[in-house]
Amino acid sequence: MKVDVISRKLIKPCKPTPSDLRTHKISIIDELNPSMHVIRILYFESDHAVNGKHIISLEESLSQVLPLFYPLAGRYNKEKHCVECNDEGAEFSVAEVDCSLHQFIGAEVKSEQINHLLPLEIGATDEPTDPMLAVQINKFHCGGLAVSICASHRIFDSCSLGILLMAWANASTDGGLVICPDFTLPSIYFPSENKAPLQFEVSRTRDKRIVSRRFVFDKNAISKLRESISTEWKSTGTERPPSRVVVVSTILTQALLRADRAKHGKSRASLIAQAINVRERTVPPVPKYSCGTWVSLSYLDWTSNQSNEMQQNYLGMVLKMREAIVQGVKDCARILSDREFGKWVLVDSYFDAAQKASGPDYKVIWVTDWSKFGEYELDFGFGKPVWVCLADVPLRDLIILMNTKDNDGIEAWVYLHESDMAYFERDEDLRMLTTQSSG
Repeated sequence: MKVDVISRKLIKPCKPTPSDLRTHKISIIDELNPSMHVIRILYFESDHAVNGKHIISLEESLSQVLPLFYPLAGRYNKEKHCVECNDEGAEFSVAEVDCSLHQFIGAEVKSEQINHLLPLEIGATDEPTDPMLAVQINKFHCGGLAVSICASHRIFDSCSLGILLMAWANASTDGGLVICPDFTLPSIYFPSENKAPLQFEVSRTRDKRIVSRRFVFDKNAISKLRESISTEWKSTGTERPPSRVVVVSTILTQALLRADRAKHGKSRASLIAQAINVRERTVPPVPKYSCGTWVSLSYLDWTSNQSNEMQQNYLGMVLKMREAIVQGVKDCARILSDREFGKWVLVDSYFDAAQKASGPDYKVIWVTDWSKFGEYELDFGFGKPVWVCLADVPLRDLIILMNTKDNDGIEAWVYLHESDMAYFERDEDLRMLTTQSSG
């Protein structure tokens, strides 16, 4: 497969950023994020070739929303820990792919091929010339296209990217949805402390030792997981059945713990960190369209004996994973009203987890749910996407859960060191329940 970039330009906001917004201060939460982009790739079918009119429409609508998302048109100053909102512009490129859309997408597509559709390397950020936002329109031979987006993790989390995509799609189709993003709250409540980003071994170019696999859990697989514990679940007195996210994240985490035991010859202590979207869960509530990093983590911290026990106790682990999330959501209420507690939840606990991840004694597993951002409802004038995906992310021991197009399944992206993946992808439970990508 060959991807040829045929044009590249900077898209500037349709009106200048006001002088009082020219410097965007980031929060301590943002500055600890690894130096990388948050990404998304959306694939659209089309019976007709994408022409210049379509491209101009995407350029103009992006220009229209950039005044609302003004830091994305600026450049990051890592010495001052701020974004200089100088309206330099977002990078916009157009590429041609020498195959059809249907030849490209599907279970057999390799993540390294998907990476060719991105406008930038995922780790290429934080330098003075790096755009905060880069977009690439990939045109397939059949007329289909893929819209790939890279937004700097220095000011965006995954939910923020979802907000941008909604606003851009709305502007592309003259929709009536009013989206007013807010960039001020993170730095007001948790201002910068001029800390360096946490070191997750992220480099500007892709580390080929970190590999990814996609595991698709369809509706039937999720039903089987729920049914396997249905009788025991009722005896717990819990009215609602476990969510599809919980049952899938549990089976994946168990498989990771088993793989770690197989690799090291014994179970190690483990820390399981599940991400929680803080928006609308605090008191007072962080607005739905607040941008920046608004993510807390719930933790399960286990000894080696507990890790060993939970690897085979599916019901017990589902309960523990669910309890941790429920408690984490409850803790969100105090994040803004009790600043010391909020800083521990959003910053200090994250720092401690990262320290454990860098040492030899713990298996740290990061779980994040991106299945609720509504990308399959987006329409840029080409209809709704037929697939939404990620690419190779330069972080290890990471599980990202995405929605499937039918809204009933989960597409799990798992990122591991290649030596761990060799054990993980052979797990019998996963092989029986999922459709797995080839690499």
